[in-house]
Amino acid sequence: MNLIIETEQEKDGRWIAGTAELPGALAYGTSRQEAITKVEALALRILADRLEHGETPFLGKDLGGSEYLSTLHNPAYMSS
Repeated sequence: MNLIIETEQEKDGRWIAGTAELPGALAYGTSRQEAITKVEALALRILADRLEHGETPFLGKDLGGSEYLSTLHNPAYMSS
């Protein structure tokens, strides 16, 4: 399964990262990499919790069924 991680730098300098495949999975960091790392960990927790409770892992689009979580960091959402 692949998740696309989108990042953006806030006006106050903090970075926010999120993924559309898991609505509400957002994390802040003092650096872009920290925000990405935090949202990846959060996404894994969300997926594990859903699986443990017999829920559908994704509310968003079907991601294909691979057996691993990988990310694509999308520079289009990055502020200069």
